Amino acid sequence: MTLSCFDLGERMLSPAQASAALAELVPTSLAVERVSLDALHGRVLAEDVISPIDVPQNTNAAMDGIALAWPVADPLPATWRRVGEVLAGRSHGAALAPGDCVAITTGAPLPAGADTVIMREQLETQGEAVRVEHPERVKRGQHVRQAGEDIARGQRALAAGTRVGAAELGLLASLGLAEVAVHRRPRVAVFSTGDEVTPPGAPLPPAGIFDANRFTLAGLLREQGAEPIDLGILADDRAAMIAALRDAAERADLVITSGGVSVGQADFTRQALEEVGRLAFWRIAIRPGRPLACGQLGERAVPFLGLPGNPVAVMVTFLQFVVPLLGRLQGRAETAPRRLTALAETPLRSRTGRTDFLRGVTRSDEAGRLWVRDTGAQGSGILSSMVAADCLIELDKARDGVEAGEAVTIQPLFRLS
Repeated sequence: MTLSCFDLGERMLSPAQASAALAELVPTSLAVERVSLDALHGRVLAEDVISPIDVPQNTNAAMDGIALAWPVADPLPATWRRVGEVLAGRSHGAALAPGDCVAITTGAPLPAGADTVIMREQLETQGEAVRVEHPERVKRGQHVRQAGEDIARGQRALAAGTRVGAAELGLLASLGLAEVAVHRRPRVAVFSTGDEVTPPGAPLPPAGIFDANRFTLAGLLREQGAEPIDLGILADDRAAMIAALRDAAERADLVITSGGVSVGQADFTRQALEEVGRLAFWRIAIRPGRPLACGQLGERAVPFLGLPGNPVAVMVTFLQFVVPLLGRLQGRAETAPRRLTALAETPLRSRTGRTDFLRGVTRSDEAGRLWVRDTGAQGSGILSSMVAADCLIELDKARDGVEAGEAVTIQPLFRLS
């Protein structure tokens, strides 16, 4: 039986245990709304899309040439009588008589009885007579797209839980659908904590650091289809933290902070969370990102995640633990991070008892094998390692290292190109 995340206390959890406990924070998906096609990109379908039509609607030509009815007797005649022309968007009313053909363009519906198209490059025309070069090479039914061969009327075209990208948009448009039902985008409140954190553009104090995490999180949230609510930077002040959490609980479907969740004297996030909601604080056996707080805020029991303060740890924990929660809010099927297998180009260091996530760069060799190397220094504050990486190298807790040539698991990273 899986323990409630509120029963876990300070025990050290594996990533799988942490994910299972976190899932209970999001028991249901967000409300459903109907959205027009031009605003649908990135949204998640709330119900199956059933095709109202055959796609294609008509049996049609896949090539420019002639359409004909295959004769009862073989072989195929070399000469045919052209009795008309069918252009895309038009039709030929009469059925074809034996020995007759029509000129046809790609996409045009086949006349009644026609079942074969011969491409224009294989034809020689003299008046209304059309001669077929090498008729023995023609096959019955060639260069014809059957009505409904892509999607048949009444068939499920897209499943509920599908995130709509460019291909899905085109498919929905091909069905003639102007709008579909999707789950509302999650509204996610984000703020950074700490007296040392300084907004970009302001003078940097001698002991300060610029706030990278808030902008990183906003980008990650948008990539996952969420709407960030930027609540800025909060100083190390218990009263201010309580007020911010209460405000966030009224406005958001999920609240994320970075920093302030370890055991330091100035870490007020956990204290404020206990005032506004319920706290389930745990340590996760991963690197980077061991300290991570979770809980619920306010009367609506809004899920809360307090991520670590180091920027790489923020990204790693977001990808492992926040992405599945956002998926649940949007009605997506629960899926683990996408994983591939690669060969290590160089030795990789790790430590047993925890899962290590190294930043990696992949390449394919001439034989099609996938190789990976780390990006260099792997400190949790080295944000440039995430910029250089195209994957995370996942080394499970049983491995104390990897030798060159050994197989490793990688998680590809999303990148704009």
